[in-house]
Amino acid sequence: MTPSEIIKRIKDEKIAFIDFKFNDFPGTWQNFTVPSKWLDADAFEEGFGFDGSSIRGWREINESDMLIMPDPATAFLDPFCEYPTLSLTCTILDPITRENYSRDPRTIALKAEEYLKSTGVADTAFFGPEAEFFIFDNVRFGGDAHYAFYELDSVEGIWNSESDEVPNLGHRPRFKEGYFPVPPTDSLQDIRSEMVAVLQACGVDVEAHHHEVATAGQCEIDMRFNTLVRMADHLMVYKYVVKNVARRHGKSACFMPKPLFGDNGSGMHVHSSLWKGGKPLFAGDHYAGLSQMALYYIGGILKHAPALCALCNPTTNSYRRLVPGYEAPVNLAYSQRNRSAAVRIPMYSASPKAKRVEYRPPDPSCNPYLAFSAILMAGLDGILNRIEPGDPLDKNIYDLPPEELAMVPTVPGSLRESLNILEKDHEFLLRGDVFTQDVIEGWLSYKRTKEVDPVNLRPHPHEFHLYYDV
Repeated sequence: MTPSEIIKRIKDEKIAFIDFKFNDFPGTWQNFTVPSKWLDADAFEEGFGFDGSSIRGWREINESDMLIMPDPATAFLDPFCEYPTLSLTCTILDPITRENYSRDPRTIALKAEEYLKSTGVADTAFFGPEAEFFIFDNVRFGGDAHYAFYELDSVEGIWNSESDEVPNLGHRPRFKEGYFPVPPTDSLQDIRSEMVAVLQACGVDVEAHHHEVATAGQCEIDMRFNTLVRMADHLMVYKYVVKNVARRHGKSACFMPKPLFGDNGSGMHVHSSLWKGGKPLFAGDHYAGLSQMALYYIGGILKHAPALCALCNPTTNSYRRLVPGYEAPVNLAYSQRNRSAAVRIPMYSASPKAKRVEYRPPDPSCNPYLAFSAILMAGLDGILNRIEPGDPLDKNIYDLPPEELAMVPTVPGSLRESLNILEKDHEFLLRGDVFTQDVIEGWLSYKRTKEVDPVNLRPHPHEFHLYYDV
C-alpha cells in the first residue's frame, strides 16, 4: 500500500491506533502505538521519534534519540488488539544524519538486497524458511543463588501417558514419532489451521502446516517464499501470530531451538535462490540440475558456514540442537535429497523455477534480517570468487564409518566457538557496507557479555530466561 492508501484505509475502517513494530538487535519485535490521527502522509517522510537507548544492542543513553520510519507496504490489521489497530513494520534512522541506522537489522537486509543488485550477478534473492516451534501447556523456569530449574508440560507429551487423569485418553506421539500423525494423536490440527487463517489475513502466504517429529506439540507452518526483506518481515509476523493464537487457547508457543532433552529440536531450514530479469539462475546441467552459479553459491555457504552459525544459530541453546549424529545437519557437505547434509538440493520438481538451495543448520532463534543477509553474502562470495564446493556426499552421513566421518567438516560446537570464528571470518559480510565493522563488533560484544555459555548438553535454566521468548 502507498501512504495515501494507508490514510484512506484508516478513515474507511475507522482505525483507532497505529502500531509501529521494529526489530531489535538480537531479533525480537519491539513496538509503540500512537492514536491514528497522528499518522499523515508527512509521517512516512519525517518519521516518529523514540528512545533507542533501552533497545538491546543499540544506542548509549547519551545518544538515544532515534527515528522510526514506517513502511506502508507492510500494513496489516492487527488481529489481537481489542481496538482497531493498524500494524506497520519500520526501519530506523539517525535523526541528525537522516541516514539508516547501521545496527537496525532491517536496514542491513535492505542493504543486502541493494548490494546484490550492484554486483550484477542477480537482481532478486528469494528466501523460504521452515521455522518449527513447540506449543506447550505449562512453562516454568527459574533460578537464584541457591536453586535452578525448568519444567515444561504438554497434554501431548508422551510422559503424560501415565498421568492419573480421569479420563486419560492416550493418543500421544512417542519421542521422535510425531511426524504427520492425524488427530487425535495430533491434537493441534485446528489451532494450526487458525494460525494459518490469521497469517493469511495478515498478508502472509502459507503453503502447508503439519505436526513435527517431537512429542509435546512440535509443529511447522510453511510460508510461501518471498524476497529477502519481505520474507524476514513475514517471519516476524509468523512468530507474532503463532504465539498469540496459542495464547488465545491457553497455550504457549516457543521457537526455542532445543527446549526438550532427548527429542528433536526446532530448526529453520532456509531455502534460497537468485533470479535476474524474472528468470531463475540456479537451474542448469550440472549436479542435481544446478547451474555453475548455484554450485559456487553452495561453495561460499560451506566455506563460511562456521561464521554463519554466529548469526544463524545465535544462542547457547542452538548448540543443544546441533549435536553430531542426532537430527540436526551438522555436517558441512552438500547433496541432493539428503537431509543429513548441511546443504540439500530439493528434487521435488524439475521446473527451473523450483531450483533452489536449502541451508539446514539455522534455527528460529536467529534474527531473520541478519541471518538471511549473511547467507546471501556468503553465497555471493562463493559466486564472485568462484569457490568450488567439492564433490557432493550422496550418503547417509550419520552412518559413515568413523574414519570417513572424521573427514567431513562440521559446524562449531558452541556459541562461543562460533563467535570466535566470526571474529576472524567476516570480511565477506562487510562488502557493500552491508554489515559494518561496528555491527560485527557490537554483535560479538553483546553475545559475549549477555549470554554466558553453559557447559552441559541439557537445556539450562538461564537459557529459558534468555531464549524462551525468541
